[in-house]
Amino acid sequence: MGEQQQVQFPQEIIDEYAAMGVDLPALFSAGHLGARMGVQVLEAAPERVVGTMPVEGNTQPYGLLHGGASAVLAETLGSVGSMLHGGSSKIAVGVDLNCTHHRGVRSGLVTGVATPVHRGRSTATYEIVISDEQDRRVCTARLTCLLRDVNPGDAAQTGAAG
Repeated sequence: MGEQQQVQFPQEIIDEYAAMGVDLPALFSAGHLGARMGVQVLEAAPERVVGTMPVEGNTQPYGLLHGGASAVLAETLGSVGSMLHGGSSKIAVGVDLNCTHHRGVRSGLVTGVATPVHRGRSTATYEIVISDEQDRRVCTARLTCLLRDVNPGDAAQTGAAG
């Protein structure tokens, strides 16, 4: 869906994953669902994750941005932040997502910004604010992820050399 942008990661995170042979951009992408929806992660660090999604192609029958599409953007961004917080020895698994939809959007691009509310050893919670092109809040979401240890079988899923 258009040209692919390179995600900006802090250098220490790039170095950590490169040492393990992990394809960092693939690991912290929007995944297959996000790609179909046009989600692009632009900036990624444990303190802040930013991504965009087009409204076109992600609407409900009334022509408004689908609430489920906002949820996909929110969970993608919060999960990326949680994974980066957990580090290379953890996998983030979403256990709770809630979204409050504030206004409808019919066109353009929405931008989500995920910032941490809590970053612990076993869970991470992020608030995700999704705004339209006029910087009006469209949705506020909160995602909590369980941070579990990486299992040997997870290597194929993370792109780590086995």
